[in-house]
Amino acid sequence: MKRFVPLIIVFFVIAGFGQERKYVTVHKTQKLMGSRFDITVVAINEEIGYIHIDEAISEITRIEKLISSWNPDSETSLINKNAGIEPVKVSFELFRLIERAKKISEITEGAFDISYASMDKIWKFDGSMKNKPTEEEIKRSIAKVGHEKIILDAKDNTVFLKEKGMKISFGAIGKGYAADKVKELLVSKQVVAGIINASGDLTTWGTKASGEKWLIGIANPLSKDKIFSWLPVVESSVATSGNYERFVVFDGKKYSHIIDPRTGYPSRGVNSVSIFAKSAELCDALATAVFIMGKEAGLFLINQLGEPEAILVDDNNKIHKSSGIHFDNNP
Repeated sequence: MKRFVPLIIVFFVIAGFGQERKYVTVHKTQKLMGSRFDITVVAINEEIGYIHIDEAISEITRIEKLISSWNPDSETSLINKNAGIEPVKVSFELFRLIERAKKISEITEGAFDISYASMDKIWKFDGSMKNKPTEEEIKRSIAKVGHEKIILDAKDNTVFLKEKGMKISFGAIGKGYAADKVKELLVSKQVVAGIINASGDLTTWGTKASGEKWLIGIANPLSKDKIFSWLPVVESSVATSGNYERFVVFDGKKYSHIIDPRTGYPSRGVNSVSIFAKSAELCDALATAVFIMGKEAGLFLINQLGEPEAILVDDNNKIHKSSGIHFDNNP
């Protein structure tokens, strides 16, 4: 369920912020949570701007220690170690994140599922696969996957994975959650505007110096270096799930590296999905889910939910969009 190759291109210009006081733009790129984070803030001077960026980095580091399944000392690793053994008491923050993840699993009918980490990795997308896995191998690979097997006790804040060998991971929601938390922190410190870009999981607040809205450039699927439409993002977020390079072909059929946790088969029919909503966490999760659900079911879900919007590019490079997106489909 990991994602690859963001479709969006971020464009922003801040020269000053209003007429009474001159602001500066401060930017830093750093590898965090195993991914590239681009942090941009608007501040009254560079020194204060970099202080805010350091605070953002500290917050991301804190979240990584909480949710990382690679850190043996994290609460997530403790949950995984006790799968099939006993419930684990966790912090309220992690409990609520898992609770929200389960709700997204329910509304997407399992297309999004943090227990996907339980899957046996039988598909390889590094060029080494010579034969398609058998149906029995694929069936066995997902035997321990299932959001319904994640048992939550809100009274005691405990999490229990029902079967031994089960694992949870936040690879398809964690960066969006981190972006939201950083935005929340910086807004609480009166940072007037900024962009947190977690490898394509992006959230913004404030406006450009002119008062104009932030603009997100949607890349032409036929030429990723070209923009065919600019969309305004106001106090909002966007995330993209895409696949242009990592795939395998068997019997003339192309299989994406994004695996459906319900079936064990790679997703087909979609090249990329971009989701727009207030929450980067929600965008992150839904981008993966809609990619897996496919054009019809995925866009139907988005249109039913109301707030989120989506732009989907199918495997013929044709663009589809949810009801709230307005631009010319022809790049």
